[in-house]
Amino acid sequence: MICTFFGHKDTPSGIEIFLQEVIVDLINQGVTSFYIGNQGNFDAMAIKILSKLKEKYAINYTVVLAYMPLQKNTDEYTAESVFPECLANVPPRFAIDRRNRYLLEKSDIVVCFVTHSFGGAAKFTELAKKQGKTVINLSEKNNI
Repeated sequence: MICTFFGHKDTPSGIEIFLQEVIVDLINQGVTSFYIGNQGNFDAMAIKILSKLKEKYAINYTVVLAYMPLQKNTDEYTAESVFPECLANVPPRFAIDRRNRYLLEKSDIVVCFVTHSFGGAAKFTELAKKQGKTVINLSEKNNI
């Protein structure tokens, strides 16, 4: 099973402990692959957690870039990063939306932090629900 993440760019750091608990629970249920974007605080927290958990569990994670990196081998882009070929000719203003569609296509489970009904995180969380994917919204689970 594969999991992806969608969250508001200004997600509060206070949810990090809950995010880690959910990820560990998913690993214990058999999730071994994770796909994640690299925009905003929610993505940064997920990447940090997955990087730590990879040392303890037999998991892999892939940071899926919306834009071709300008420089190789920088701290911002890890060995786990990919730039999907399907994004090569996408205009920059549509790149994040197309990348998120790619993430959703690849995943069975979505972990999100969505507190309002507008923006990309909300859009793709709703799309995941319509597609029948399992959706875990940390804002609902923890009343944040």
